[in-house]
Amino acid sequence: MTAWGAPAPVVIDLGKSDTRKVLIGGSVAGILGILALVGAVTAFVDGEPVGGSIAAVIGIAFTFIGVMAVVKWKTISRPRKLIIEQQGIRLDDPQGMPWAAAWQELGAISISRTQERAVQLADALVRRTLVRVDLHPRDPQQFRPAHPTMEPLWEFHRVQNGYRLPLGDSAGFIGPLDHGLRTFAPQIYRGVIDEGFTVGLH
Repeated sequence: MTAWGAPAPVVIDLGKSDTRKVLIGGSVAGILGILALVGAVTAFVDGEPVGGSIAAVIGIAFTFIGVMAVVKWKTISRPRKLIIEQQGIRLDDPQGMPWAAAWQELGAISISRTQERAVQLADALVRRTLVRVDLHPRDPQQFRPAHPTMEPLWEFHRVQNGYRLPLGDSAGFIGPLDHGLRTFAPQIYRGVIDEGFTVGLH
């Protein structure tokens, strides 16, 4: 609760979450790439050109992923926060494309998720969940011109007559998002919508 007795805004740090994912993913890929390249050299020395070639290709691919994580570090780690508060919902993105939508401008808002189907043991152990926030304006013809920075989100993926903000593999965001929307926008909140399963998240 705030000093005036109103509920405190729900703040989700998207930049911090993305930075952590890139750091972990880039580090793992880099290590695997280096190990594969070392294995390739060993295979060539031992007279196994086929195995060495395969290991080299794998090593180069994983090393490239690790390098790209470093190259895109600043862009991915820039401060970005999704804020749900009394006035509405907004994306605080000082170095990108911030936006804000008042509750009275929206006809509906929901959280959608898609879980990765378990096709092998590794999938069952680490099940990924793609999370999105879907916003549907009351009057799209008035809303769209008034919110130009949201235009890239318009009818993104499978949304019709609305916006979709993708949050990536972020199952941990569902709880805070649900709490914030139930607290500040119960009249238009449609809950968590499960869009089923997919093999691989896009």
